[in-house]
Amino acid sequence: MENVILIVHLLLALSLIGVVLMQRSEGGGLGIGGGGGGMMTGRSAATALGKVTWGLAVAFIITSIALTIMAARDSASGSVLDRITDTPAGAASDALPDLGGESLLPPGADGSDGLLPAAD
Repeated sequence: MENVILIVHLLLALSLIGVVLMQRSEGGGLGIGGGGGGMMTGRSAATALGKVTWGLAVAFIITSIALTIMAARDSASGSVLDRITDTPAGAASDALPDLGGESLLPPGADGSDGLLPAAD
């Protein structure tokens, strides 16, 4: 279910971007500006593209909230820090493979044990 909502959310985001880019510029940022006679009033009718933008924005917010609720429900088991367990010092070294005293570094040109960086 979460994947379906996520896909719908992504499609809504792309659609919202497309619809906003298709709208005609009013000349001012955030509705500020424009001519005195051409300024939109509160009673002016919204265009079809404006209604579609509002619908997509509301649907986008609803899917965002739904995804947030799902993520919070899944993580209700505890914090990430609660999942970290302390391992004894001896247990960590037991997990490493036994190399028989060999080094993992490549051999040097002069036959030394390994290539170590020099601090020149």
